[in-house]
Amino acid sequence: MSFPWAKHYEPVNPLMRYLDEKLPLPRLVYNAIGGGYPVPRNLNYMWNFGVLAGFCLVLQIVTGVVLAMHYAANAGVAFSSVEHIMRDVNWGWALRYAHANGASAFFAVIYLHIFRGFFYSSYKAPREMVWLIGVVIFLLMMATGFMGYVLPWGQMSFWGAKVITGLFGAIPVIGEPIQIWLLGGYAPDNAALNRFFSLHFLLPFVIAGAVILHIWALHIPGSSNPTGVEVKKESDTIPFHPYYTAKDGFGLGVFLILYCALLFLFPNYLGHPDNYIEANPLSTPAHIVPEWYFWPFYAILRAFTSDFFFIPAKLMGVLAMFSAILVWFFLPWLDKGPVRSGHYRPLFRKFFWFGLIPAMAVLFYCGGAPAEEPYVMLSQIAATYYFLHFLVILPIVSMIERPEPLPYSITEAVLGEDKAAVLGENATPGV
Repeated sequence: MSFPWAKHYEPVNPLMRYLDEKLPLPRLVYNAIGGGYPVPRNLNYMWNFGVLAGFCLVLQIVTGVVLAMHYAANAGVAFSSVEHIMRDVNWGWALRYAHANGASAFFAVIYLHIFRGFFYSSYKAPREMVWLIGVVIFLLMMATGFMGYVLPWGQMSFWGAKVITGLFGAIPVIGEPIQIWLLGGYAPDNAALNRFFSLHFLLPFVIAGAVILHIWALHIPGSSNPTGVEVKKESDTIPFHPYYTAKDGFGLGVFLILYCALLFLFPNYLGHPDNYIEANPLSTPAHIVPEWYFWPFYAILRAFTSDFFFIPAKLMGVLAMFSAILVWFFLPWLDKGPVRSGHYRPLFRKFFWFGLIPAMAVLFYCGGAPAEEPYVMLSQIAATYYFLHFLVILPIVSMIERPEPLPYSITEAVLGEDKAAVLGENATPGV
């Protein structure tokens, strides 16, 4: 984002001046997160989740690299190597729990980040590319999370890999060859474990590269804000540092308190007990369930229980599961409303809070429940509404609703209808 009033980096220290001339990293950092990056002055704590997601990514990469030094990607010893990390490696238990619970923290933050984008229509022009890259990042996270869940080689790891890769077998003609190619055989074994470990190690760095593109794309139009009104003048913005670095620091402190409470008090709370049993291809668990962050899409997959004309139910479930994420790519064009913020869209707000949020809550719950009634029926109802919301309700609402009046500017939304403050003028007594 380029504004004429943005401060330019001028180093005072001779060493920093020399470094900036030869390798302008100080200038890059200053323009990215310092006083050279003006941001809307009315951002609330819902804008903290981007920084928290970045922290989680760094946490996962650091702990993952250290864990990889002690992990053995071999079906015969993978489970034992995890036990070795937990029992024999210095602070191995902390690293393993930090990595496992860090994945849950990462997805929790990302889900909040995405739903903030839904409510404030962060996908609308001129930030479509920011949104599209964000959806790609989420897909990469899903792949990375699934492959990481396989690595401990417990019962849920093995059978989760068998079920998820088996979904490709539902694709006509090419499905079974793709499944064999993914696994390196007909069932999860050494070949699959080595492939998943390699990709699980590689993809976080791909995600890091996509995050850089995400931030780069964001800096071109600048950050959105709770009103959805674009920046008009200098009074609408404040420097990112120190105002929002302090705010993000506070949010990070709260996040770390909750994360450390989970890590040190309830480290196994989000894990499945069956995954502490070594993988056994001859013993199928009574209830195969993925990690909690896959539950809504797993519920959509299981919502299809009968064939649709000539399309098998399994294939319909696979298509619906992937479509549940792919539909997000089209939101910039499905939502044609002139107003971004849900605060000024009364009809949209009702469907969001009383439609989409309850539907997602039901999908989360049913995805972790057994594949039996009434959970299957609830999944079908929630999945139906989920797709109706994005493909039917959102386009219609965006065309027929009457938005509430928007503030003239961001400054007016913050300071009220004070002409001098809003227009950036000097207040004159008696005027």
